[in-house]
Amino acid sequence: MSIIKNVLNIFFNKKQLHKFADKYFNMLNVNRVFIIKIMSKIPLTASIYYMFFSKAFRRESYSVMQGIVEYEKNLKKQESHIYLLRRNIHRLEKGLIMQPRRSVFAKDYIVSTVDAFISILNLNIDTNQEDIAWANDVLTKYFSVTTADVDIDQASGLFDTVKKVSLGLDIKKIPYKRSSLGLVVSYDEFLNLCHRRRSVRWYLPKPVPRELVEQAILAGVQAPSACNRQPYKFKVIDEVKLLKKISKIPGGTAGFNQNFQMLIVVIGDLSAYFSERDRHIIYIDSSLATMNILLALETLGLSSCVINWPDIESKEVEMSKDLTLSKSEKIIMLVSVGWPDPEGLIPYSQKKNLEELRGYNNVS
Repeated sequence: MSIIKNVLNIFFNKKQLHKFADKYFNMLNVNRVFIIKIMSKIPLTASIYYMFFSKAFRRESYSVMQGIVEYEKNLKKQESHIYLLRRNIHRLEKGLIMQPRRSVFAKDYIVSTVDAFISILNLNIDTNQEDIAWANDVLTKYFSVTTADVDIDQASGLFDTVKKVSLGLDIKKIPYKRSSLGLVVSYDEFLNLCHRRRSVRWYLPKPVPRELVEQAILAGVQAPSACNRQPYKFKVIDEVKLLKKISKIPGGTAGFNQNFQMLIVVIGDLSAYFSERDRHIIYIDSSLATMNILLALETLGLSSCVINWPDIESKEVEMSKDLTLSKSEKIIMLVSVGWPDPEGLIPYSQKKNLEELRGYNNVS
């Protein structure tokens, strides 16, 4: 009985739990692979392993939970409605483009969508007016093509009290035909850009104009994003003292970080989500956007290098403190930016060939 009591005391005492874990972590690490083999048989024992014998996912779990708490807290304060609105308006768009389009759809979330729209209009929230125009136009289109229904009628009545006939914008922000888009670049031109984009570590001692980086970020936000929530932001570091400090935190930059002219810290925001199921989306969406940014920088004469950001607690704590990040914000990666030194070398970095990567259906 005393053993159980001691275990419970350790489990519910945070300091003792961490002390216990730290004390035995090195000893367990000797037989780590053996222990993992045993405890990886079923999900339950895998969870037990990471609860008691490894701290690897402790901070991730904490950040995910903080994101959910922040989402709910902001929703009550009506500050998180922009994420809810962006997600639901995108869902409405998908309903509008269905073939054939149903006469009744989205009835389970249309009222909450209009409520979010009204809340954002009524609150003093710094929201992009083009986002408001997009929501306004999609909702207007939605109510014009759906048929009578209790929920839809209720939402339509609410929307009629606030909808905007015109927001002074040139085009309606509603689904449009794919055939209206022309081909901007050929495949050969695009492939050449992809070949040209390489990790550059040597830059000229020349400041990077902010307007060029902002152009690249505008290209970045055109990347796909799950339900168009875009759960990221890009912290641009160009103040000399802070740049010098931040550039030394990641591993692998020693020997060349002294010539960084700018850093972009890519940050994911877990408060965009109401459930653990979406915890991985910050990594996917941020990476898709960052790839666009890297390619755009090349077209502007700038070069870049993605800096690896492994999950090392001490470094993440230090970086988060320096950038005053919230508990629900996670650093995804860093990108150095500068004017490439024409005499600087870059690695050849042979890529895998098509046969190694490509497979069709269930055949390797």
